[in-house]
Amino acid sequence: MDMMEPTEPVNPSEQDGAAAEGGVEEQVRTALRTVTDPELGINIVDLGLVYDVEVEDGAAQVTMTLTSPGCPAGGQILGGAKDAAESVDGVEEAVVSLVWKPFWTPEKIDPKVRAMLGF
Repeated sequence: MDMMEPTEPVNPSEQDGAAAEGGVEEQVRTALRTVTDPELGINIVDLGLVYDVEVEDGAAQVTMTLTSPGCPAGGQILGGAKDAAESVDGVEEAVVSLVWKPFWTPEKIDPKVRAMLGF
């Protein structure tokens, strides 16, 4: 029987810490699904507006965009994203960064949602 041995031992406390951080990031993404674009009625994650979520030492960093620079609900959406991220246990503060690159296009919408919309 062939058995591969790890080249370096895995420190269980480091492994658990990484899993816990990934868990909080997923919880933040789940919380962000409660924030909807009021014009489209679709949550910002499924719309493809959330590009990245990172959590470190109780601080969440959400990188996202809007459907257009002139989005009239931009402030409401960004504020909702901050509130949603901060509602997660283990997140003390959230910073939401608005970016325009890459620019949002309908292709960023979750494929299942895009199909429901007829795209």
